[in-house]
Amino acid sequence: MLTIKLLQKKLRMARTKGKIFRIKRFSVLDGPGIRTFVFLKGCPLNCVWCHSPEGIDSEISIWFNQSDCISCSRCVVTCPEEALKMNSEYGPNVLIDRLRCKVSGDCVKVCPTNAIQFTGTVTSLEEVFNEIVRDIAFYNSSGGGVTLTGGEPLFQPDFAFEILSWCKDKNIHTAIETSMFASLETIKRIAPVTDLVYADLKIIDSITHQHFTGQSNEIIKENFAFLARSGKNIIVRVPLVPNVTDTTENKVAIQEFVSSFNKEIPIEYIQYNLLTANNYNRLGIPFLMEHISNECNNLGK
Repeated sequence: MLTIKLLQKKLRMARTKGKIFRIKRFSVLDGPGIRTFVFLKGCPLNCVWCHSPEGIDSEISIWFNQSDCISCSRCVVTCPEEALKMNSEYGPNVLIDRLRCKVSGDCVKVCPTNAIQFTGTVTSLEEVFNEIVRDIAFYNSSGGGVTLTGGEPLFQPDFAFEILSWCKDKNIHTAIETSMFASLETIKRIAPVTDLVYADLKIIDSITHQHFTGQSNEIIKENFAFLARSGKNIIVRVPLVPNVTDTTENKVAIQEFVSSFNKEIPIEYIQYNLLTANNYNRLGIPFLMEHISNECNNLGK
């Protein structure tokens, strides 16, 4: 029989909600062993090269995958806001008026090929935990665990903390992939329940960082310094964005910055995948990577 305390805990888990846009099981990347990835929605940065643009906005919207569309027009007929229409010209089969769209989800429900989908979902802690427990046996046999990513997982600090704390209570290895753009209080709260931090360092120069991400990196540097000095297990990651982050100047600056705290902290360079443009097309927003070279030249790169 469940005690009152356990019942209260279950009720709290069921009531505590967060926004995610994916849960990926059986991953062997980004951490030891077999892992489950939980992608939390929302990010305070707006990197022009972001490979998961659906994770930037904290609000849930819809996106359209033209390659899956069979032009049945069911979405157009069912939309209560009349925000969709068939396109008779070259381009997407369906045009979405995103200003008119109220994200009712009627189009998602009737699409026979899942060409139209939500960019995320509101879910409870209990629902996330139910996915995680399915793979505990694999974590135990492989030394794996759970990795929080995004978006930016620390954009939802309470939800992230609850997931990590629950995993630690179950002796599940925890990792977090973060830009570290969060308050120091959040970093201090998260650190004890996180076994491994993947620290995304993109650009060292603060002005250039703000130009391409929308934010200065001073808070990122301060949080990295705290984590490094506290002895936290850190792996630095640098996305190699052409003409932006992959310059010799930037890579050397990152190496010097990291080494100033601990020369043993590894640095991984991640190749950028230009196929990410497809995700921008699905969201109906411009992909700015094609303008990067000109912008760098204007900045004197």
